Amino acid sequence: MNRTTRIGGKSAATVITYACLIIGSVIMIFPFVWMILTALKSMSESVRIPPTFFPEVPYFENFQYALTSLPFGKLYINTALMVLGRVVCAIVFSSMAGYAFAKLHFKGKNLLFALVLIQMMMPSQIFVIPQYEMLSKVGMTESIFALIFPGLVSAFGTFFLRQAYMGIPDEIAEAAYLDGCNQWQAFYKVLFPLTGSAIAALTIFTAVFAYADLMWPLVVNTDINLMTLSSGLATLKGQFTTNYPVLMAGSLFAMVPMLVLYLIFQRQFIEGIALTGGK
Repeated sequence: MNRTTRIGGKSAATVITYACLIIGSVIMIFPFVWMILTALKSMSESVRIPPTFFPEVPYFENFQYALTSLPFGKLYINTALMVLGRVVCAIVFSSMAGYAFAKLHFKGKNLLFALVLIQMMMPSQIFVIPQYEMLSKVGMTESIFALIFPGLVSAFGTFFLRQAYMGIPDEIAEAAYLDGCNQWQAFYKVLFPLTGSAIAALTIFTAVFAYADLMWPLVVNTDINLMTLSSGLATLKGQFTTNYPVLMAGSLFAMVPMLVLYLIFQRQFIEGIALTGGK
């Protein structure tokens, strides 16, 4: 009797779990499906009340108009340079800072780390004006470097890699010193390779957040040839009216690189999420 009840209870729990997962999956996938269907509608059909789910006649001209409205080639290149620059800076500077906070002993270390935590908890929007003024005074707005600038130093990356280095026993560094390594050699030859999983997770999240950044590229670059995919798509939105099918078609083009990367590095994405959740 108890065995039957347990089996029945497990079956009921399994059904409820899968039902919740299916509902959650539908909720997450629906905006993507709606985007595709809207990209295939005409302008009048996209704003019709009540709305239609499927297009009456597929309107593929929206994709052609999106390609001719924006220089997607330059937008892809600018976005790739921005993402690459921010990822490299996050790895290099966050690794060194995280190592210093975790393994070195110097005066004021706790105070400096507290300031890093405070900066990490602040919304990024409050730094937009000071950062823009800094670049403007040295004449470096309207440039690729301006897109990378906010990602030169990552408070989250510093904290995240500091936690990774804290998990490495001090005996490993001491053994490296006994083998003749100086402090710098112990860092980049011994300790840095041991944080590979954390570096991979930081790379993934830095790339995703940089790719989706909209506000900063809109502020710092007004030349369409220096914009990113997100800021370039924003120019398709009119002041009074917006051609939503064309905007959705352009958004689909913008999703392609990240979707391809996800399909290629799906395992690393999942491991990165699991690692950050575990921390």
